[in-house]
Amino acid sequence: MPEKHPALTSRAEWQALNDAKARLEHLPMRELFQQDPGRAQRYLVEGAGLSLDFSRNRLTDDVLEALLNLARACGLEERRTALFRGGLVNLTEQRPALHTALREGEQGEVRVNGDNIIPEIHRTLGKMEALVESIHSGERTGHSGARFTDIVSIGIGGSFLGPKLAVEALRPYWQGSINCHFVANIDGTDITETLACLNPDTTLFLVQSKSFRTQETLENSLLARQWFLDNGGNEAAVSQHFMAVTANVEEAARFGIEPANTFPMWDWVGGRYSLWSAIGLPISLALGFENFKGLLEGAFDMDTHFTTAPLEENMPVLLALLGVWYRNFFDAQSHVLLPYYHYLRGLPAYVQQLDMESNGKEVTQEGENVDYPTGPIIWGSEGTNGQHSFHQLIHQGSGVIPADFMLPLNVPNQDDTHHAMLASNCFGQTQALMQGKTFEECYADLDGKGLDDAERKRLAAHKTMPGNKPSNTFLFESLTPKTLGALVAMYEHKVFVQGVIWNLNSFDQWGVELGKVLGNQVLAGIQGEADKDNFDASTQQLIAKFRAANAPK
Repeated sequence: MPEKHPALTSRAEWQALNDAKARLEHLPMRELFQQDPGRAQRYLVEGAGLSLDFSRNRLTDDVLEALLNLARACGLEERRTALFRGGLVNLTEQRPALHTALREGEQGEVRVNGDNIIPEIHRTLGKMEALVESIHSGERTGHSGARFTDIVSIGIGGSFLGPKLAVEALRPYWQGSINCHFVANIDGTDITETLACLNPDTTLFLVQSKSFRTQETLENSLLARQWFLDNGGNEAAVSQHFMAVTANVEEAARFGIEPANTFPMWDWVGGRYSLWSAIGLPISLALGFENFKGLLEGAFDMDTHFTTAPLEENMPVLLALLGVWYRNFFDAQSHVLLPYYHYLRGLPAYVQQLDMESNGKEVTQEGENVDYPTGPIIWGSEGTNGQHSFHQLIHQGSGVIPADFMLPLNVPNQDDTHHAMLASNCFGQTQALMQGKTFEECYADLDGKGLDDAERKRLAAHKTMPGNKPSNTFLFESLTPKTLGALVAMYEHKVFVQGVIWNLNSFDQWGVELGKVLGNQVLAGIQGEADKDNFDASTQQLIAKFRAANAPK
């Protein structure tokens, strides 16, 4: 059994934060800036190529100190050490969570069951590099001798979201010789539309599944295999056009994938943390292996920052503490990510899985129900598109929605006017969220508009924005592989820190597992292979309607 911890809400540090919230609740941030000319500079931290301005938060030095005290009281520093050294941080599955080891240098040492795993990691990286080189050079070809032009990565969850994010975000680094496609959804239109534009002679498929039994991935892979066979391929050629990243080498071999074309997945890496492993093959093939190494290097730089920077200057720690502050003391039910860069538009969906699958839990490490809110809803979209839709809710809605804004200072093929407009919108939104616009300011703006006093007051009330809406702003020189690696690793560590404070296991996902099991059971019911009494009345009714609609005509 894990060590018993004091109830979080009974800690003195928690009570100190309750008291601080009562003092700060009605104090406008614009007053905090007026009272403290050095606030912006003091609430600025840098690390691993990223700059974080967190001055636009409902925060004072006293509150920050109380949050840091809470983190220390919850054993953050000890738990961080355990994470990096291979401790059993995933207690329900008795596993370490060593995604950080995937970006360690060759001279590193991280042991699992007494064995140093770093040499095996670098052997896999070497195998990946050799594959990428052989495909890019044309040495490795399809069964007809034609060079590969397209890669189709078939996976779901972390096997899909991580590689897709990196390939999209780093488009300026594409090598140009390989087109990369991603298929995840069991909806047949996903893979059908992808295959429709491909040539089977020049297409390589990557089947990405730890178990090689994930329903969506396996079914899509079987369809892709049949498409290949129906369009000039043959059984002997399957091994030239299909590769796997999996822990189940035997099942992959039964599919027709040779062990030499299978890359490992390890128990100590969860799916949502796996883009740094061979799951990153699509990234390597699209960007070149050197740029994939840059991604690892950026993540390693953030690991170094996270493990060495003092807590009060530690970017992931500060982000996590602010998240706890709003989630638990201001009832913030969601957190929005707003990348002001088109290529980074996939980041909210990636962090959504990372955060919500990790900390969407209602029991502590000891299996006891929590009496405080845990993981928030993560959502978002690229700027400036969101300004013309959901930003309205952030500005004038009745709840608190903390926001992360992010912007590269320079972009490829930069159009100075477009980029300046993008930056002005990013900075203007954070300013507006912080300072708002008072009733008195709105009332004054309506002077001379030919309105009587009652109408001026009525319109001023509608135009008033309360402000005091918290946000963080990230700036970075440009979105390089290293920068993206650091950004993703930063959110990984933020999620871990919040899990420590909430005393959660951030590395299992039993809700996901239950959905898989029940999905397979319902499929058996739809196919007439399971007794209808196995299902509740609503599910029976839905199955019956589906079967009737799809019965032979």
